[in-house]
Parts: sequence; structure tokens; C-alpha cells
Amino acid sequence: MSSSEEKPAFVFPPPPTVGVPIATAAAVFPVRRIFCVGRNYADHAREMGAEVDREAPFYFTKPADAVALSGATIAYPPGTQDCHYEGEFVVALGGPAFQVSPDEAMGCVFGYASGIDLTRRDLQGAAKTKGRPWDLGKAFENSALIAPITPASDFGAIGEQTLTTRVNGEVRQQARLSDMVWSVPELIAHLSRYYHLKPGDLLYTGTPAGVGAVKPGDKLSVQIEGLEELSIAIGPAE
Repeated sequence: MSSSEEKPAFVFPPPPTVGVPIATAAAVFPVRRIFCVGRNYADHAREMGAEVDREAPFYFTKPADAVALSGATIAYPPGTQDCHYEGEFVVALGGPAFQVSPDEAMGCVFGYASGIDLTRRDLQGAAKTKGRPWDLGKAFENSALIAPITPASDFGAIGEQTLTTRVNGEVRQQARLSDMVWSVPELIAHLSRYYHLKPGDLLYTGTPAGVGAVKPGDKLSVQIEGLEELSIAIGPAE
């Protein structure tokens, strides 16, 4: 095709880019991919009947259209009778990273946010029993809840900040970010061995103990010291 020829048209309009607001500016973070870390808090691994694999972290993914923004009311997910909340610290990448060391990893971080990984626990459990992937349990619409992103320079060093998840105002999860088995630099460095990480990628870093079921009418919140609060309501199933 010569430069003077028009490019072929899409057969239908491509989906819009998913964006997350920035807490300190009138700007939006474009979401590219979502990576999630499994069993990154030892107490949560134990409550799920597993032990932490201390040899290496492991991951699952969600599609970009899994994002739901703070303040939304989302429908109770289809195909499940046991949907669970998992409060998480989310890392937003603003630069590329490939085969970086932990010392280099933080150079690609744009900022952080409070998040929730919604999980269809019954479907995840059925997949585990049969040794199958977790996609049906984890990768569905409105399953990656996220608050506005705070730039890393405004948040400071990751350390003793407390993560608190509430359901209808009652505390259900509470832990310090320092309780993570694998630190954020270690996670980025490890993940970059297998992917060319790019600006727009999100990393959900795992959940502490205290996960549980939600139902229509519930109001969920996650507060991490130094970050915007995440607030989501669960509506009826559609």
C-alpha cells in the first residue's frame, strides 16, 4: 500500500481506551493491561488453604474493560453465587520495563491507587479443583475496581501504610503494605522477565486476610494511607 492510499477502515468502531482519573490533576491514566499477584500476603494464603510459594510470585490477568471507577454502582456479576471482595494496593506503570532489576524497577512507576479484585469464588474454586485456569473466576467485567491514581512522588516510599477494607462500614481487612511477601520492586522485576511492561499497565499486588462474599446492596470501600479512598456499591444482578 502506498503512502497516498488510505488505510483500511475498521469493520466497526474500536473500543474506547479505558481511563482512570489522576487524583492531583485534570488528567486520565490510559489502561493497557492488568496484572494481578496471587497469594502475596501469607495470612490470606493460609485462609485460602494454601501456603505462599516463596520461590517466585505468580500472576493472573484481567482485561482492561474489567476496570470500574470509584463512585460507581456495579451489577452483581453474572454466573456466580459467591462473589468476593479483595482489597488491594495497585501500582500504575508510567514507563517501560523489560528484564529490569529490583533496584531499577521503581523508575517505571507512575503512581498508586486503592483497588479491589472482585472474584467469582465458586468458579475459581471449581477451576482449582480441576487444575484449570482461573479466568472465569477472575477476568470479568467490573472486576478490577480502582480509585483515582496518586502520583508516586506525592505518595512517597512504600512501607508501613495501612490498607483497610470495609463492607457497609465494618472493617473486614486490615494490613500494612510492608506485610506483602513480595515487594513492589521485586514484583515488577520478576514480571519484567516475562513481559515487556509498558506505560498503562496496572499491577494489583495481592490481598490480605479477611476476604468475603458480597451481595446486592453492599457498599465497599478501601482506604490506603496517602491514597484516595475507593468506594463502590453493588447493585442487583442484570
